[in-house]
Amino acid sequence: QVQLMESGGGLVQAGGSLRLSCAASGSIFRINIMGWDRQAPGKQRELVATIDSTGSTNIADSVKGRFTISRDNAKNTVYLQMNSLIPDDTAVYYCNAKLSPVTVYSKVYDYWGQGTQVTVSS
Repeated sequence: QVQLMESGGGLVQAGGSLRLSCAASGSIFRINIMGWDRQAPGKQRELVATIDSTGSTNIADSVKGRFTISRDNAKNTVYLQMNSLIPDDTAVYYCNAKLSPVTVYSKVYDYWGQGTQVTVSS
């Protein structure tokens, strides 16, 4: 069984920083892409950032220059460093991994974490 466990959310003032972590555990054969989405109240879920196994990244325009995504392949962990936070960054942040479990290593499945709340006060 594969699980994604997020940590690092919380309350921060505008201009502050937070670092989110997400560790994938279980019977994992290979992780292709890891990333973060977010969903603010009353809004659609949006992609924040992704990173593949080679370190190539994709960052949403709304957070480019403020957020950085990184990954530790040895630990199956992805990080989201969030700087210069603004109130519009307030949302539940969800970790995502596209991976192949050991039991079905020829296929790739989407896994999601439970979400972590980030609240930015003005």
